[in-house]
Amino acid sequence: MSQLNIKKAPFRADVVGSYLRPDCLKEARKNYSNGIITGEELKAVEDKAIIDLVAKQKEVGLSVITDGEFRRSWWHLDFMWGLNGVDKIEVEQGYVFKDEVTRGESAVVTGKISGENHPFVEHFKFIKSLEDESVIARQTIPAPAQLLAELQRGENLIETRKFYKEDGELFKDIASAYQRVILDLYEAGCRNIQLDDCTWGMFCDKEFWNGIGEGNLTLEEIAKSYVDLNNAAIENLPEDLVITTHVCRGNYHSTWASSGGYAPIAPFLFGEENVQAYYLEFDDERSGNFEPLKYVNGDKRVVLGLITSKTPQLEDKETIINRIKEASQYVPLDRLCLSPQCGFASTEEGNILTEDEQWKKIGLVIEIAKEVWA
Repeated sequence: MSQLNIKKAPFRADVVGSYLRPDCLKEARKNYSNGIITGEELKAVEDKAIIDLVAKQKEVGLSVITDGEFRRSWWHLDFMWGLNGVDKIEVEQGYVFKDEVTRGESAVVTGKISGENHPFVEHFKFIKSLEDESVIARQTIPAPAQLLAELQRGENLIETRKFYKEDGELFKDIASAYQRVILDLYEAGCRNIQLDDCTWGMFCDKEFWNGIGEGNLTLEEIAKSYVDLNNAAIENLPEDLVITTHVCRGNYHSTWASSGGYAPIAPFLFGEENVQAYYLEFDDERSGNFEPLKYVNGDKRVVLGLITSKTPQLEDKETIINRIKEASQYVPLDRLCLSPQCGFASTEEGNILTEDEQWKKIGLVIEIAKEVWA
């Protein structure tokens, strides 16, 4: 079924999941926001765009298909807004990246959080219908810790405390809501879920810690609580459901939000989080060296994000192959895979490259993977 002798995700040549939105989809979303077209008309455009995207993913030789996150504006907020007890709000300050600030939107608690009837389940059913014997469908969602971070971000915490006086009850409801969504996805046929998680990238950044000042909790205490929350959300799941996680340092319009190697959080993230694989950003010096991979325990796999999705220039193939060999000093080659460091459009704005350049990047991933592992 899959390429290069791997029967389930992650694959030797893999992707993080989001793709550049075609112009027709961007125009339809704009028209919907302005009241020019209906929700059903928007969905028809989305359906057609996703069908075309899947055809291209199959054509280039990927073993996994996603809907490109074409039904979303954000990689994370749309999922959060789909939970019961969480609503969309506009805020004055968007997320701060190196050279840009995003749109000012966030998520706040408006009641007790639960996961029944999440819209992403219906979204997955559509991509599931496009599977065939050569590919499997993947669902990407933000990690539970990412939701927690959003609900405790700035003034959002004031609203959170109206419904959750203590973190323990909040943690319990977040984990329970995720369990409900994940099991509903499983019932819909999903066997591969990727938890996208930027919290770890922020923890690696010294400037982030300097910015929040003196706090009551240490890095170790916060990291442990985040691991425990993520693990609680994915415990006791069906054995044939693959849960992986993607860690990065921000990916918006070809810029980034944080820097720093994995060393500060490696014992917690790699040693204690109960996922089957890590999709890790390693496309430039901001991610540090491979040494923290020595904490990856058990038979977990690591997908090396060595091809950048931020720029159109193609990487040198031999340089990437040498970096894979370097990483294999810490994780055996048979437990390594290759992908771009992140998606090509974590938000609907997308990174600064063309769709043709996007597919050339993926083609390079596949070419290198065949040479290294075939």
